[in-house]
Amino acid sequence: MSVSVAVLAGGLSLERDVSLRSGRRVAEALASRGHRVTRLDLDDGLVTAVATGDFDVAYLALHGKAGEDGTIQGLLDVLGLAYTGPDAVASALAWDKAVFKGLARREGLATPDWIAVSSDAVRNMGAGQTLDRVVARLGLPLVVKPSQGGAAMGVRVLHAAAELGPALMTGFSYHDHVVVERFVAGTEIAVSILDHEPLPAVEIVPRDGAAYDFAARYTHGATDFYVPARLGDAVLARAQDLALRAYDLAGCRHVARVDMIVDTDGQPWLLELDTCPGMTETSLLPVAANSAGLAFPDLVDRIVRLAVTAHAPV
Repeated sequence: MSVSVAVLAGGLSLERDVSLRSGRRVAEALASRGHRVTRLDLDDGLVTAVATGDFDVAYLALHGKAGEDGTIQGLLDVLGLAYTGPDAVASALAWDKAVFKGLARREGLATPDWIAVSSDAVRNMGAGQTLDRVVARLGLPLVVKPSQGGAAMGVRVLHAAAELGPALMTGFSYHDHVVVERFVAGTEIAVSILDHEPLPAVEIVPRDGAAYDFAARYTHGATDFYVPARLGDAVLARAQDLALRAYDLAGCRHVARVDMIVDTDGQPWLLELDTCPGMTETSLLPVAANSAGLAFPDLVDRIVRLAVTAHAPV
């Protein structure tokens, strides 16, 4: 079945360049499977291009705001075009880390303790005077991250209480709400879900002991991946179960990726849910799919077919 696909990539987020890399790779792979492919950017000509393009489906190779927060998903719903990945509601829920962690905690999913801090509260209500209480409640070390955003931008690991104030200011430059989270030492893994089935867990080991930051994520050779992760079968089963529960909690469909830490006792801890996983040469979803015997062109072809089938009238 050959279909007409609009591959959406780019946009104006800080992750534009990564999105363009994902989009280019997706477009080439879909073309190799015989699909008719057009690449579109998120600009003021998008609605006209979609409305007049006679497309069967949009493949969302988007990262960051507007691409992952439910904006483009809601627009495509209005335009009546099928699209890959979770819908607008699931995307919006997962996009805000504090919101999704709160939902996860209510449903009994293990996620590290955290406190969400607002820039308004710090700047206008004197909340900066409570930072010692944040440290006392969560302990050290801490992870500080913007509540909205991806690619580890603005993320810092703190080992001293004096670092919290400056880290918050850095986080606020990315978003006006910041998550201060208890640091969990352990093995960093990602479990991707494809059509409600977990793929093998990918263990992430940045070289030279570095953090898994933007450079480690998108520089070829900067990080080693082990698939399946070098954990016991029982631990891997718990991780896959946690990933599926997170996927279902948000109401995801087609594909998503769940990032977590497995502590030294074998307990997986949910960090975040990515509803539009990267598709570059170093991205985790393609690595997991390849380990499961699904080559990249077959992976994106399957995702497109899931979207087309789900959108077809009954």
